[in-house]
Amino acid sequence: MERLKDKVAIITGAAAGIGWGIAERFVSEGASVIAFDINEQGLNDLKTHIQTSGGDIDCMHVDITDEAAVKNCVEEVSAQYGRIDILVNDAAKFVLKGIEANPDDWQESFSVNVFGAANCTKYVSAVMVQQGSGAIVNLASISGVVAQPLLITYSASKAAIIQMTKNLALDLGKDGIRVNCISPGAIITSASERHAAKLNITLDEFIKNESKNTVINKVGSPADVACAALFLASDDAGFITGANLMVDGGYTIV
Repeated sequence: MERLKDKVAIITGAAAGIGWGIAERFVSEGASVIAFDINEQGLNDLKTHIQTSGGDIDCMHVDITDEAAVKNCVEEVSAQYGRIDILVNDAAKFVLKGIEANPDDWQESFSVNVFGAANCTKYVSAVMVQQGSGAIVNLASISGVVAQPLLITYSASKAAIIQMTKNLALDLGKDGIRVNCISPGAIITSASERHAAKLNITLDEFIKNESKNTVINKVGSPADVACAALFLASDDAGFITGANLMVDGGYTIV
């Protein structure tokens, strides 16, 4: 349908998982997509996959915790494309620690999940302010909404993203910029495999257990989140800002 035709979109964390799924969907919907990620091999794989599917994508190897690097990359995108219509802050660090977390754990979690998203938003929103429009979609998590065992570091960072979304929506609304976030539930990615290993269970057991926590008895995929991101980034959501869209199979309603 090309709901993002002629739109320019930056997607962070696009080299794997949910970010990959969003990048793939946005390209199929007509957007010019620029993928930001620290995983250079993953970016190469993404580009090959998109091109093999008949599309195209630009990729930038960047550490979003490096403010100067983010500034330079955003300026390069703006100079090349003349505008930036969409920012998806998907990049995340899965530091899954409880009360035993030390200062390094907290720094690692917040440096990517919060500070990195803030860096990207700071410089992309400046471009959006100049053009008088834009849509920002942040990836939070159900972990930022409900308490889960032994996930203090990750949950706190995602709760921060939810609140940051509300504040940004308030501050940037006068400039024609909408800011929303998505809170996915159990979405099966490579991160799910690592979490299952930490729990000392197989991925199949993890999927079975997580499916029981939803009201529709199944887990999600990156494509499910990509659909939500597409909606919030598109003009179809033109009267929606400051919202937190739950993509969790009903996990948080019970």
